[in-house]
Amino acid sequence: MNPYLAEFVGTAILILLGNGVVANVVLNRSKGQNGGWMVITSGWGLAAAIAVYSVGRISGAHLNPAVTLALASLGDFAWAKVPGFIAVQVAGAAVGATLVWLAYLAHWGETEDKGAKLACFSTAPAVRKPVPAFITEFIATGMFLFGILAIGKIGAGVPVLEIGADVTPSLAGVVGTWFSPFLVGLLVLSMGISLGGPTGYAINPARDLGPRIAHQILPIAGKGGSDWGYAWIPVLAPILGGITGALIFRSLFGA
Repeated sequence: MNPYLAEFVGTAILILLGNGVVANVVLNRSKGQNGGWMVITSGWGLAAAIAVYSVGRISGAHLNPAVTLALASLGDFAWAKVPGFIAVQVAGAAVGATLVWLAYLAHWGETEDKGAKLACFSTAPAVRKPVPAFITEFIATGMFLFGILAIGKIGAGVPVLEIGADVTPSLAGVVGTWFSPFLVGLLVLSMGISLGGPTGYAINPARDLGPRIAHQILPIAGKGGSDWGYAWIPVLAPILGGITGALIFRSLFGA
């Protein structure tokens, strides 16, 4: 599998399982209806961990244009690959959202709330004020990138211990290499619990834009509008916040 296909598949997995838990909680007559915010945030954390485990060794599991652009801004990812990565991330997110629609096909007609249906695809602010929503997404994505770099550069960068002629991985090195996807999942869980309330924590332009496009196109029973007036915030704010968080990390740690 090449890195572009890996990003497509990984992002589709992320959205299938992430938006899937939202659908499970908010759609009428679902077994998980009214499961609450902790179920949603836990589901998103597990979705992120599984997606990163699936494709991390192939593409680095960016799964997020904010991550791709932040790494490119640091010089850790080639700018020539950025457009292709972003394109397949958005496409993968749209496909993942389409799979959620199919998985819950019987429930869209059972649900009257058009906002709840849109929530199964994309984010919306709890309070309809653009500036606070932008600030929230900026801060949240900055913290997200800071955490991602801490896991990837500090955790996974622990050197091995050389014992005689043998080279034995240290416990910390093993944790950094094999446990990092789980730590990413915990980071996503933490983001949702701590900073997800105001906007639903997009922290990922593809996660919001791809499913919003799917919502616009798909014949979802009883759907409303796709809220394109808000759509620029979960795209632009995470990009700027992610780059800022990455630059702050580098200024502090030099990594």
